[in-house]
Amino acid sequence: MSTPFEIESFDEYLNTIHKELRANGENKRRLYFRGQSKRATEGYPLTPSIARYKHLARLSLADLEQQECEVLETFSNHLLTYVQHRPQTAWEELAIAQHHGLPTRFMDWTTNPLVALYFAVRNTGGRTNDSAVYVLISNPKRYADLKRGQAPLVKPVGDGVTEPANAHDDDAYGEFGIEEGYSSTVSALDATSATGAAEISADIGPLELPTPFKITEDIIYDPPHVSPRIRAQDGVLLACWQPVRPLDENDYLEIVIKLSAHEDIRRRLDQYGVFDKQLFPDLDGIAKWLKYRAFEINGAI
Repeated sequence: MSTPFEIESFDEYLNTIHKELRANGENKRRLYFRGQSKRATEGYPLTPSIARYKHLARLSLADLEQQECEVLETFSNHLLTYVQHRPQTAWEELAIAQHHGLPTRFMDWTTNPLVALYFAVRNTGGRTNDSAVYVLISNPKRYADLKRGQAPLVKPVGDGVTEPANAHDDDAYGEFGIEEGYSSTVSALDATSATGAAEISADIGPLELPTPFKITEDIIYDPPHVSPRIRAQDGVLLACWQPVRPLDENDYLEIVIKLSAHEDIRRRLDQYGVFDKQLFPDLDGIAKWLKYRAFEINGAI
């Protein structure tokens, strides 16, 4: 993949975001960013966490869907013991599972380019590699717009039990720490069984959205009622319809953050308030911030 941007300073990064990207018309739609301490070309492809388990790539779409549904069903059976908010859809259930570390087909992104930059440079001390911020340029549909009927409808997959794993390879894609039928918490928005045995009608309306396991394109999901961290990080989730495959290179733009710039960028982000105690509004965030200020840079507290 060609790399149009290589960043060597904090100001250069800001200029890239505000001038280069905006000048090319990206301001006409929402932008989503993902910061990674390793580049996609260096063994860290843009995939959801479930893709890290290589044996899953050998499963058909139907078998993978069934396994994901069974895992989520077990998780959901325990969910109401620990949360105050009752999930209304399987999308919410899966977002909560993602937040608590369960591998899912959701991938974390943010609408804040400084948050993405933070994740790209925060934990790179002692490393010898550049990091990167990725910009999603494929303009996926938003779950909220679909629900309100303000976006073209998503055609759901058919019978997941009989569908071959490569059924959609021809049109897999055109282009950056959160369903149906699993548990009693699944709402009327879900339209199929956990095994996918029931085929969904092609005429899906704004209140009858496919579950995350029945979509045929990537969808941006803004998870409600999940975590203060997600709100602090302006986080969104990308639901990947082919979760064991990396995003196509045409889906994103790579902004390489040179290793030589990391330390200065970390200091500048701290000055701008984009650091641990702001992005992790809990004791973990306070501890990380104190670790950085007192021990890593011997700064003022």
